[in-house]
Amino acid sequence: MCTREAVVKRIRNLCNERGITPNGLSNLAGISQATVKSILNGESRNPGIVTIKKLCDGFGITITDFFDDELFKNLEQEIF
Repeated sequence: MCTREAVVKRIRNLCNERGITPNGLSNLAGISQATVKSILNGESRNPGIVTIKKLCDGFGITITDFFDDELFKNLEQEIF
C-alpha cells in the first residue's frame, strides 16, 4: 500500500467510526466537497499537509493521532 492509499483508507475509516459523510467532513473541516471527493477518489495524488491538518481538525484529532495507525506503520518507501 502506498501513502496516498493509506491516507484515503484512514479518512474513510475515521468517517465510518464517527458516522460522518464525506460532505459532512468537508463542512467540519472547512474545505470544499470537491477537495474531499478528489482525495477519496484518488484524484489528488498528494494531498498537502495543510489539507490533512484541516481534516484532522474536522475529526477533532491531532495530526499525530491521524498518522498513529497501523496503516502507516509498514508503508513501502516511495522514491520518485
